[in-house]
Order: sequence, then structure tokens, then C-alpha cells
Amino acid sequence: MTDLEALPLFGEFCRAASEIYRRGWAERNGGNLSMLLEDGFGGLKPLRSFPIASGAGALEGKCLLITGGGKYLKNVERDPEDALALLRLGKNCAELLWGLKNGGRPSSELSAHLQSHAARLEADPKHRTVLHAHATHLVALTSVHELDDRALTKTLWSMCTECLLFFPDGVGVLPWMPCGTDEIGAATAEKMRSCRLVLWASHGAFAAGTGPDDALGLLEVADKAAELYIMTSGFPSPARIGEEQLRRLADAMGLSPREGWL
Repeated sequence: MTDLEALPLFGEFCRAASEIYRRGWAERNGGNLSMLLEDGFGGLKPLRSFPIASGAGALEGKCLLITGGGKYLKNVERDPEDALALLRLGKNCAELLWGLKNGGRPSSELSAHLQSHAARLEADPKHRTVLHAHATHLVALTSVHELDDRALTKTLWSMCTECLLFFPDGVGVLPWMPCGTDEIGAATAEKMRSCRLVLWASHGAFAAGTGPDDALGLLEVADKAAELYIMTSGFPSPARIGEEQLRRLADAMGLSPREGWL
């Protein structure tokens, strides 16, 4: 076992990958996860390197554990050294220190992960994890709901009490864009400056947190709310949590919902 595999968060990372697959949010090679680590891997020699189109920026010198491109999340726990890549981030390239033993590259969404990590670190120094998954009900929601940050957030907040508790900063929404590009990475990161959850219309969601369980838990809460909306929206006059009730909830829990959204 390597020093990396002995880290408690490594096991949590691998379990999160399996859970995303088990939920049906990572069909085939869909979905990807990454986690920032302190550079404590000086004993590992670089195996090869990959260019970073957008540059590492504030992440230069840090290490990043990320799923590999084309790898299946269901296989991460079974063979992490094949499915994962441990990268040391340089100015314009990433050195592979461990992983991808059977070849391959880091996730095609590496740019989106790097830019999102940088944005979240500015907002929260405890930030560590970004995950991308094809959360079924959230993807469906983007097909039937106005693609507006405030409107979609208020819909999710109104579906179940936990939503305001776990994402008082709201949800960011992007229109459909080609995936795997610097463009969608930059747009995602811009939303991540003010919230931890970003939806890609007709595709999936990006969630950020202090660790894999935190980021996955955020996505679970939001997807459950989207499921409840889809289950009840066809009924006449569905009873939902109103604005006054949301204000009472925020006051009771000492929360500060996104300014101007209530």
C-alpha cells in the first residue's frame, strides 16, 4: 500500500466513486471526481506529464487526485491504480506521480476541475473536492424548468427542508455547452465563486465540498429535491415550502440565504 492509499480520504474518495455509479449517475465512463492534496509525495518520481491548457494558476505546486479519462467509476475501488491519477500541478503541465498504470490520461474535464478548485479555494480555504455526475433528476429538471439560477434554486428550496440547510448559497445553472472544453470549465468556475453546486443543462452537475462525502451529500440532497418536484409538479396546487416559511427556517438555523433570492 502506498502512502496515498493509506490516507483516510483516499478510501472515502473511492467509495464515493462507487456510490455515484450505484446510483446510476455514471453510466459507462460518465462522471469524474478530483481531490486536492498537500504535496507530501516527494518520494514519487514523475512517470510522465500532461499539458494544462488553462494553466494551474493558484493551484501550482499542489497535488490532485483525479479519475482517468475513459475510466469507469465502478472500477475505482477494485483497481484504483488503473482508474485514478495523482498529479503534481506545475505552471502549464501536470506530472503523473501515481496511477493510470495501464495507460490513459486524466479526465477530459480536468480543466473544469482545476478552475472550479481555484474558485472554491478563494471562497473556502477548507475546500478539497469537486465531483461531476449525471444526477438523473437534476438533469431531468433542466429539461422542464427555466434555466435561471434564482428561479431553479427557489424551486429546489421549496421542495424539502434540507435544501436551504445544505445549499443556502443556491445553485448555478449553465445552458447546454460542449463538455470537456475550457469554455465550460471557465463558466462553471465563475458560478462556483458564489455557490457549491452547478448544473449543466441536459448533462449533469458539478458539486464541491470539503471532502468526497460532503460533495456527494450535497448532490444527493439536490437530486432528491429535483425528484420530488418531478413527482409532484403535475398535481393541482401542490403544497410546497413558501418564502415566509423559508425565512423562518433560515432564522431558526442562523442561515444567510443568497442575498436577494428570498
